Amino acid sequence: MADVQTTNCPGDRDARLPITHGNLLDFPRDPIACMRRLQGRHGDIAALRDGRQQIVFVFSPEHNKAVLSDARRFHSQFFAVRGPRKSSHRRVTSGLLSMNGDQHREHRRLVMAPFQKKVLARYHDTICQHTRRMLDDWRVGQVRDMADEMTRFMLRVTSAILFGVDDPEFSWQIGTQIDRWVHQNHETGMGALLSDQAFLARYDVLLGMADSLEQDVLRMIELRRASSRPPTDVLSLLLGAYDDDGQVDDQTLSGHVALLFGAAHLTTAHTFAWTLFLLAQHPDVMQQVTSELELQVAGTVPTYEEIGRLRTLDHVLRESMRVLPASAYSQRISAEPAELGPFHLPVGTPVIFSQFMTHHRADLYENPHRFHPGRWETIAPSAYEYLPFGAGPRMCIGASLAMLELKSALVMILKRFRLVVESGATIDGRVISTMLGPTGMVPMRVCDHRQQYRAAPVLGTIHDLVELPAAAVWRASGRRAA
Repeated sequence: MADVQTTNCPGDRDARLPITHGNLLDFPRDPIACMRRLQGRHGDIAALRDGRQQIVFVFSPEHNKAVLSDARRFHSQFFAVRGPRKSSHRRVTSGLLSMNGDQHREHRRLVMAPFQKKVLARYHDTICQHTRRMLDDWRVGQVRDMADEMTRFMLRVTSAILFGVDDPEFSWQIGTQIDRWVHQNHETGMGALLSDQAFLARYDVLLGMADSLEQDVLRMIELRRASSRPPTDVLSLLLGAYDDDGQVDDQTLSGHVALLFGAAHLTTAHTFAWTLFLLAQHPDVMQQVTSELELQVAGTVPTYEEIGRLRTLDHVLRESMRVLPASAYSQRISAEPAELGPFHLPVGTPVIFSQFMTHHRADLYENPHRFHPGRWETIAPSAYEYLPFGAGPRMCIGASLAMLELKSALVMILKRFRLVVESGATIDGRVISTMLGPTGMVPMRVCDHRQQYRAAPVLGTIHDLVELPAAAVWRASGRRAA
């Protein structure tokens, strides 16, 4: 942080508050580095102040609970830029993740219908079909970029599960539109939050994207409503729930659809990429997983029932989402004057809570920077100590579906191939638009499933995020290259 000053002036009414004065843009430039500095200076709660603007950060389970469990005082604002009244952008950003209070509770009850446990089995075949198509393109000896591979895979899977497979090209088209629109939203939204003109210049582009997106989603709703086939996709199930309720128009439904897609596909894609990378760099863990698969999964495609018996794989995913959580932080906005720790928060104060920072606390997790799935044999953290899907009344409704996608596809990948990271590759990770993902390639060589396990030395910022075994550390002149 350039020109940072910690408040400690005698006589200043804020002198004893944990405030760092600096540039608010330091946070979006490198969220993890910024939060680490604030936590190191101030502890479990801190503020970054720039003139009259400030962002408050909480880093402990106690403060996480105070913010996430109080939906009355702390509101969700998934998109900072809502657009003009009666605009497509205003309508498309008005889905569940932007709702609060009684409206959120009522709509959440209805939107949860396609994500209930009894419904999840309907999506299993779709996940496996798309996984098989992806793997059929892989060849032993190829080097494939798992960051790009998993992003494209999840774009297809999420499009199919959300919109169905009757018109896969149209589903893919809408999914791609939503992906671009969400990315543009976060970039423009940070500019609105920080009053930065460079970001706000993209506002008109964002509104145009929303116009096109809303038209296509409404067209898809019409196609689904006219379909006579059994409802096996999220949109069809939502239509059934909302038509029975009789109180929701198609514009509101289009907002739910857009936000559900935006919240789902990229976070799961990042989790896939990080998990495959971590497994490849920890051969002992990979051996445990593949041994479990040999015992518990009869064929190359797991059944829905077999997925539920994979305890070791479950621990691997829990640990992957702990040490490299795809959702690295999120925010709430104070909806009324509130007290939070030593701070009095005026209405409209952004409050950041961070999965990454909480998951890396040494008082909660021994050797927190290490990838050690075995820890889950003995630990049972609370919802506010471990929160890859959030916590409280706004916890992600798609968590169970995401876990089904991850487990089903990982089983099929690991039953068919071994993936080895290319030696000397640069693996960089960074938080962009709240999500911690690879910012470049994650090159992995496709090998025969009988290939011996081995870690590969790598370069990059990954070493700032997770502690890798010695075999995965690139050494030059006896030191790791930075």
